[in-house]
Parts: sequence; structure tokens; C-alpha cells
Amino acid sequence: MLKVEELYASYGKGDVIKGINLEVLGGETVAVLGPNGAGKTTLLKAICGLVKTRGKIFFNGREISKLKTNERIALGIAISPEGRRIFPKMSVRDNLLITGSKKLDEIYEIFPRLKEREDQIAGTLSGGEQQMLSIARALMLKPKLLLLDEPSFGLAPIVIETISDVIRKIKERGVSILMVEQNLSLVADVADRIYVLSGGEIVDSGSVGDVMNNKLRLL
Repeated sequence: MLKVEELYASYGKGDVIKGINLEVLGGETVAVLGPNGAGKTTLLKAICGLVKTRGKIFFNGREISKLKTNERIALGIAISPEGRRIFPKMSVRDNLLITGSKKLDEIYEIFPRLKEREDQIAGTLSGGEQQMLSIARALMLKPKLLLLDEPSFGLAPIVIETISDVIRKIKERGVSILMVEQNLSLVADVADRIYVLSGGEIVDSGSVGDVMNNKLRLL
């Protein structure tokens, strides 16, 4: 599905991510863990073509390193970005329809709460509902690979449980997921494999159990 080889990314002087190798297989949910400033968001932006990169990115066997962002989206990559980036003065429905797709029913099957609030102004939603809207809008693009940037950020534990359920439903529909996250309980709940990012480099990777055990040994 997705393969990243010796990927570097920068915003100017100096690299933010440094020689990353990473893979997401079809149907997998893969998490990238790391502290603030580790380069997690930059990694997702690099995959989307939003920052300057060196190295290679493959998607379904095709190198996409030189493709523009809209071309990568057309191939089946979508992102729920950092900060959610919803349109706060538009309704829930219009936030979804702005993608150009009209298939709301499929989205409302995953997000029944958004169906209940489809006429509500998005800026008046709770933080958890806004996160759901951000993910739902990305799914309107019918992606093969969904990128999630810290979906639990700023949310109460009970809301994170709902986000966890949503991620599992998306996976059940055959969508591969690459998420960057700091919440260990969410990652342990939904991820098949984990990469640990620190200082722009991968410092550990493996199954959820193996990586968690490695972290415990370091405590």
C-alpha cells in the first residue's frame, strides 16, 4: 500500500525528518508515536506532498514522490489534519459536501452523530464532534489510505473511546490507516504495528506488544 524509503523532509534549512523507512500494508492500521517536535506531522505532510522532500514514496507500487498533492489525493490518499481544519461557519452537511462527493449516507453509517447534527454550524460542535467531522470529510474522498494527525488531541477519555470505535469501523471497510498519536491507550487499542519517532528518526518499530514492552524496559 504505502512504502517510504530514506525519506527526508524540511521547511527550509535543516531536515525535520531524517532518512525514514516506513511501510503500511493493505488493511493495516499503523501508528507513529513520538513527543511534540519529533516530526510526526511533517511525516504526514511529506506523504501528502505538502513539504519539500528527498527520498522515495510509493503508493500501491507507484512512486509518487514527485506528484502534486491533488494528484496524490486522486490516487486515494486523504488526511484528517492537525487542528481538524473544519469550516466553522458552515453546517456539518456543507463541510462534507465541499469535497465534491454526494455520498453522505455511507458516512452517516459510520458517524450517526453527524447525521443528527447535519444542519448544525460546525463551529458549535463539541471537540469530539469536530474531530469526527474532520475524519468524515476525509472519508468523503473515498481514500484507500487515511492519514490521521493526532485524532485524540484535546479530547476527554470517554470521547477518545468513541474515536477508537470510529477507527475500527473505518478499518473494517478496508481502508488502510496511518495515524500519528501520543495517546498510548488509543494506539494500543487500534494499531497493528507501531513506529516510534524521535528527533526526526525512527528509533523503534514492531508490533504493539513489542514496542510497548521496549518502552516499559526503558522506564
